[in-house]
Amino acid sequence: MISGIRAFFRANFGCKGGFGSKNGSKIVTRFAPSPTGLLHAGNYRTAVFSYLYARQNGGKFILRIEDTDAARSKKQYEDNIIESLAWLGLEYDATYRQSERGELYREYLEKLIAEGKAYVSSAENETARAAKSENPGPRNAVIRFKNPNKKVRFHDLIRGDIEFDTTDLGDFVIAKSVTEPIFHFAVILDDYLMGITHVVRGEDHISNTPRQILLIEALGAPVPTYAHLPLVLAHDRSKLSKRHGAKPITYYRDLGYLPDALLNYMALLGWNPGTEQEIFDRAGLVKAFDLSKVQKGGAIFNEEKLRWVNKEHIKRMAPAAFAAEIKRRVESSDRAKDLHWNITASMAEKIAPVLMERASAFSDIDASINAQDLDYYFAEPTYDALSLKWKDDADLAPATRHLDYIKAALTSLPDKKWNEEGIKAAIWPYAEKEGRGNVLWPFRYALSGKDRSPNPFTLASILGKQAVLKRIEEALGLIRKSADAKTQLP
Repeated sequence: MISGIRAFFRANFGCKGGFGSKNGSKIVTRFAPSPTGLLHAGNYRTAVFSYLYARQNGGKFILRIEDTDAARSKKQYEDNIIESLAWLGLEYDATYRQSERGELYREYLEKLIAEGKAYVSSAENETARAAKSENPGPRNAVIRFKNPNKKVRFHDLIRGDIEFDTTDLGDFVIAKSVTEPIFHFAVILDDYLMGITHVVRGEDHISNTPRQILLIEALGAPVPTYAHLPLVLAHDRSKLSKRHGAKPITYYRDLGYLPDALLNYMALLGWNPGTEQEIFDRAGLVKAFDLSKVQKGGAIFNEEKLRWVNKEHIKRMAPAAFAAEIKRRVESSDRAKDLHWNITASMAEKIAPVLMERASAFSDIDASINAQDLDYYFAEPTYDALSLKWKDDADLAPATRHLDYIKAALTSLPDKKWNEEGIKAAIWPYAEKEGRGNVLWPFRYALSGKDRSPNPFTLASILGKQAVLKRIEEALGLIRKSADAKTQLP
């Protein structure tokens, strides 16, 4: 069976005997999550670094689901891992589940026992060990590794040379039985058989490395190259966790973040290219990434910085793609359906530059819809006539005069000049003379009916000449009705 496994890896991974080496064979990395809960950005940062390093070197990236904890492992969590990696675009070359590899673990455990490198510790011995520990109590028989009690040295790509004296470890447990390996043994055997050449993982695994190297040497396998990453920290510098605000990757997807933006941000958690550049597309990350430039200190996960990175990626989107997202979100909005909004592709393209400037995530489009910030694009505004009065004016007479001027100027504006620049050129000299606020306030309010909205030149260019002239006339009519009502008062 073992020879068959080696033949498989020679064929699929191109490495001698099926195992990665550091002298010319293809680089193979892995992401090995446990499906015992929803993973967050701190977990996936390991996948990002492993993926970038493999792709940069033309190597392979493997997904290994470590689901040997049957009581806590859930399919819903595994599905979420696969869904998250797919959304991020972290394509892997092979998938494995530890729960399906029991016979392999058994075979190699029996091999170690037969070679005298491991042994079955009886229940009596385990009970005696427990009695000497801080947690006395009966223990079942387990399989222990026969510790050679030596110093272990390895070179970490991030932290340099590291040495451990393994004497204090004693003969440590590697399996509950020949069919139930624990973490240390399952991990090193899988790395061995899958040809993993580079193990990229969090610094909290450094203390596990000496045990694992002892087991690797006992199997006669090549020791992989290690790169222990700094932890991703919460805002209070504690380890990022679900208790400290960490959210699953799909949370950001559902909020309307771009996958390349999240990938970009996670790559910056503990690494920088040594330049001022912070915004990368996927190809740029693969090209620029360098494990030797990963810092040793922890990296704080900052939601505001993530929003900034996402906003920068939105700015770089093709306008047509952003317009399509606006159209999709308006069409799927319950509020827009209730108001019978009809958004055409043309209208979405006109609105896109305004919303693109304001949006840090696609969910900001939803927020604008629900906050009634887009109503004036789809329906004529409703407001009180006094809202058209500029704050310095005593009454509505100045607003009437300014709107009359604007109406005349825009009526005579040729259609070919109906754009933001042309509209501004027709109105701006008059506004400079009469006062910008005095002129532009009633102009903008007549178009939007809002205290806050895009500038009137942008709004007018989006709404079109016919709609703009109609809304100005409606505003003038509202003022006349207001004046008539006053004259009829006793």
